[in-house]
Amino acid sequence: MIARPGSGPLRRLVVLRHAKSARPEGVADHDRPLAPRGLRDAPAAGHALAEADWLPDLALVSTAVRARQTWELASAQWGTPPPVRFDTRLYGAGAPGLLEVVREAPAEAGTLLLVGHNPGLEELVLALAGDALDDALERIRVKYPTSAIAVLAWRGTTWRALAPGAALLTATTVPRGGSR
Repeated sequence: MIARPGSGPLRRLVVLRHAKSARPEGVADHDRPLAPRGLRDAPAAGHALAEADWLPDLALVSTAVRARQTWELASAQWGTPPPVRFDTRLYGAGAPGLLEVVREAPAEAGTLLLVGHNPGLEELVLALAGDALDDALERIRVKYPTSAIAVLAWRGTTWRALAPGAALLTATTVPRGGSR
């Protein structure tokens, strides 16, 4: 399917999978913190977003500890972080649930950052991308690892109009922090 050109301003949905999490014994999944690698990779993701000029006007972040920590470490790399909404619906959501949360974003937000979890994020990117630059879709299908960033672009007057197949996957990257 080819992404259909829409009308309205160019919008970007930046999809960031949380950084690598730890699995401490006796800790509920929702409360799992970042692992040492995640603590290094989350700031690298924030730096990558700034370097590529993909900074959001609004961030939508899962309430899970690892997603919140990813947001805090990534956004600390920017001069002034944008407003953030922590939303319980993003934890464990599939593509339809994630899309519903995105569609509620205000029209004034030209670039949204979505910080959450797999497999929902991968499903969302694949559902929204009607086409991609280079082999980005294939890379997403093979693996959407922790700290991965996918950037989807589309034209629309409101986020409510975002539909499956309507976006172009313009970039993917997997930022990694310093020494392992």
